[in-house]
Amino acid sequence: MNENQNQSFAKVFIKNLPYLLLGTVFGISFVKGELISWYRMQEMFRFQSFYMYGVIISAILVGMVSLQIIKRAKMNSFSGKKIYIASKAHTYIRYIVGGTIFGLGWAMTGACPGPMITLMGYGASIYFILFLSALAGTWAYGVLRSKLPH
Repeated sequence: MNENQNQSFAKVFIKNLPYLLLGTVFGISFVKGELISWYRMQEMFRFQSFYMYGVIISAILVGMVSLQIIKRAKMNSFSGKKIYIASKAHTYIRYIVGGTIFGLGWAMTGACPGPMITLMGYGASIYFILFLSALAGTWAYGVLRSKLPH
């Protein structure tokens, strides 16, 4: 690397440092909150424990309140751009099918995207295969999006 590349890398690194730190705190929270525990997932999918449902319901409530604050305050992004929240379609088949696929994948693997990344960072290297599968699924959705029901 030459000096210009080093300076460019340093600028990009410093610009993205808050996201790295936030992601680290998010991952630590997942580990300490047992949200990456396969056993916790199984308890949830077998309806043996309310713990994970409580976490999910809390996340939904925080998201709802946050979106309302963003909408009502007409907030901008960190880069100064207007935040636009698109209205949702009134045909729910796409949400039912997508949610079913997501839930089946979650139940079979014991991890959704957040815990999947955390588990890789935690050293569970088998989740790298799951990560590649998630990337492939995202790519397939991008290719097929115009052909899917909406």
